[in-house]
Amino acid sequence: MNFKQLEAFQAIMASGSATGAAERLGLSQPAISRLLAQFEEDLGLRLFVREKGRLLPTREAEALLQDAQGLVDSVQCFRRHSEQLRLGGFKRRLLKVAVPSTLATALMPAIAQRFMQAHPDVVLEVLSGSYSDAERALLGRAADIALVRLPTEMQGLHASAGLESDAVCIMPKGHVLEQQSEVHPIDLAETPLILLGRQRQIRHEIDMAFRQARVLPRVIMEVHSVSVACSHVAQGLGVSIVNALLASYCQPETFSIRSFRPRISYQLGVATLEGAAQSPLNVGFAQMLMDAILAAAGPATHTRLV
Repeated sequence: MNFKQLEAFQAIMASGSATGAAERLGLSQPAISRLLAQFEEDLGLRLFVREKGRLLPTREAEALLQDAQGLVDSVQCFRRHSEQLRLGGFKRRLLKVAVPSTLATALMPAIAQRFMQAHPDVVLEVLSGSYSDAERALLGRAADIALVRLPTEMQGLHASAGLESDAVCIMPKGHVLEQQSEVHPIDLAETPLILLGRQRQIRHEIDMAFRQARVLPRVIMEVHSVSVACSHVAQGLGVSIVNALLASYCQPETFSIRSFRPRISYQLGVATLEGAAQSPLNVGFAQMLMDAILAAAGPATHTRLV
């Protein structure tokens, strides 16, 4: 028996499937299945039965869950303690924060400076990636708090609403669509599009808007962050549909922004692991993060408190 097996067991219990557990832990579904099979073999117990694509826990699995949770928590506590020692000894605290890649580059340096001036005894670790990456970091205890899109995709998280922002259409300077105040899917027929990857929630909503308008989008490129989409649009390679708030941090003077209809809105909030005690440090940083985002968001970003 090893820690990876315990993590896989706990993730399956929480999600109800090997696929859900794989998303939580950032592993492949076959890897989760192998870990479960090894765990059952090591214990000499059958922990799940498969029914209609779901893994249903046996009574033995239910009986072991609390012990497994305790072991996982203990190992995570050990890891955190060792990280604190590595980063500065007993007197320094560690705060791990996950934010979208675009904000990690454009906004976090100023926030980090203010926060660390107020808390010189804290070591700040910044993780960047997609919203899904942030959720997985929380579930895997690699992050203490994270800025996520609401509602969250994964179970086991507690999130509070903070800001709402709309999707906008961004285009190269001088593009013919600059003449319009709003852009609809029909206006983008045959237009080269640079869209966020298909696994993202916004992409599903964009695809739905095109389907409802009976327009086949001409996707020439898929990217995985708003900043990358903005850079390629500014280069003149195509048009994109992105979160207005994040686009505002991507040198907006290099491209044009127009409202997109039908309206697609995002709610952003700060998430933590469900049931985890919230320290004043976490709460203080979360408030500083939200205040900084709102302060930097001008009227053109279509951003508001919720």
